[in-house]
Amino acid sequence: MLGLTGGLGCGKSTAAKMFAAHGFDTMDSDSIVRDVVFKEAPVIAAVRAHFGNEVLNAAGEVDRRQLARRVFSDAPALRWLEALVHPRVFAHWRTRLEAAPASAWVVEVPLLFEKSLQNWFDFTVGVASDATVQLARLEQRGLPPPLARQRISQQLPLAQKIELADFVLLNDGSLEFLREQVARVVGLLTAR
Repeated sequence: MLGLTGGLGCGKSTAAKMFAAHGFDTMDSDSIVRDVVFKEAPVIAAVRAHFGNEVLNAAGEVDRRQLARRVFSDAPALRWLEALVHPRVFAHWRTRLEAAPASAWVVEVPLLFEKSLQNWFDFTVGVASDATVQLARLEQRGLPPPLARQRISQQLPLAQKIELADFVLLNDGSLEFLREQVARVVGLLTAR
């Protein structure tokens, strides 16, 4: 099982799709939070009780943008939210892994090293890109540079993630270059 991490906007999801093309099953921790955990009634109730109605949208669901504005500028609030969300994400991982124990998995985990989750995985893969490229990608997604820098500052420096990862994918070039690197990692893993 591979733990796939990297900086915000470095291309983890793109790399995960490339691993999927090689037959890996994938899980995206951010998608689990967005599509599963933040839809759970107890989570919505806890978020409302802790942060108030201003972090919910008109439908009564968690407004991720509003919640992000609150927690990324308030370290205790971020820790509270992580304590609520992370155990549910891990439970989802366990359920999916137990349902397909023979599968080769790639799990996208933005905070893999920050939360000392590397022991969950046989190998870790870090996706890296130049800071300028990273910020440009985030701006294309609608995240203004000041907010992008604020969120990036909540993660380990990219250089440290690269140093800790078993494999590193450089994502400053073409998609084909990234695809070749993924194929090389898959080849090395297959040979073991």
